[in-house]
Amino acid sequence: LPAGGVPLRPCSTRVAPEGVSAPVIHRIIRVDHAGEYGANRIYAGQMAVLGRSSVGPVIQQMWNQEKDHLKKFNELMVAYRVRPTVLLPFWNVAGFVLGAGSALLGRKGAMACTVAVEESISDHYNSQIRTLIEEDPEKYKELLQIIKQFRDDEREHHDVGLEHDAEAAPAYLVLKTAIQLGCKAAIFLSERI
Repeated sequence: LPAGGVPLRPCSTRVAPEGVSAPVIHRIIRVDHAGEYGANRIYAGQMAVLGRSSVGPVIQQMWNQEKDHLKKFNELMVAYRVRPTVLLPFWNVAGFVLGAGSALLGRKGAMACTVAVEESISDHYNSQIRTLIEEDPEKYKELLQIIKQFRDDEREHHDVGLEHDAEAAPAYLVLKTAIQLGCKAAIFLSERI
């Protein structure tokens, strides 16, 4: 401690509850933080292109929820002393480029991106929910509640994308498949690096 007894950086006294697997918690929080960070960058890119269009308020509403998700995972990163993925600078750029690039295809392109990403993320959250329930639902109760709520929000975003003609985007299936392959790679890497 420096003079005055105040630590140089804030740190949490919270640790994983007894019996909870720290590696599991760390992997989940790290990858979910990265995913929510990437989602924020995607919506930022979409808003940069379409923010003043008729679909701007719809994108803004979804982005606001993603901001709340990221805020929660930022808190969990500190609380459980989880280091972020080293790939955050890459996700910063890649997310914005994906969001802006899909928005340059128009409203339908942006919504196709939303459908692809949110479907991938909700599937990923479902996988995490299964893992935590198999481990011990009582021990992971708090994290399960958070992930279930965020999964439901992501499904809502997916449905909003479909309601706004995502499937009418140029080369929808190709675009969706490419984005989902990128999401799977991002998840795989962010869990490990």
